[in-house]
Amino acid sequence: LKTLTYHEAAPGHLLQGALAREAGELPIYRRVGGFSAYGEGWGLYSERLADELGVYDGDPFGRIGYLESFLFRACRLVVDTGLHAMGWSRQQAIDFMVEHMPVDLDSITVEVDRYIGMPGQALSYKVGQREILRLRADAAATMGERFEIKDFHDVVLGAATVSLPVLRRRVEDWVQ
Repeated sequence: LKTLTYHEAAPGHLLQGALAREAGELPIYRRVGGFSAYGEGWGLYSERLADELGVYDGDPFGRIGYLESFLFRACRLVVDTGLHAMGWSRQQAIDFMVEHMPVDLDSITVEVDRYIGMPGQALSYKVGQREILRLRADAAATMGERFEIKDFHDVVLGAATVSLPVLRRRVEDWVQ
């Protein structure tokens, strides 16, 4: 539940969406639209950020939930790729998740059907998170002591909704 809260609320989508809606100078499609890799990437990044901030320290059940969520995302990467690039059947995808996830069959079936209907959407979470983490690491390495994580977050969230190449240019411009 904690991990889901960090992903969906703060510092995740609720914060992200509120800041986007407040960006009145941007076109409406940027304030309320969405690029899955950017939005869901921020959601996963938020989960990791919460862990970096120590929210699971001394909370073994919270840590287990965080790691289970991480495992779930890894399984989704395999299943989405299996279905859409490797020719897996629906049943192969279900069987893989049943074997690797501590989740009931009905929930897994709903998830697999989602991936069938939305190719690449499950992948977009991790693609976005990895890009945000890469941009952060590059900015920190380039800026050294000038790097402030709060400022980095302002740049990432200040874009409202953008594609990852646009986000990369924004961060690179900020670093310079």
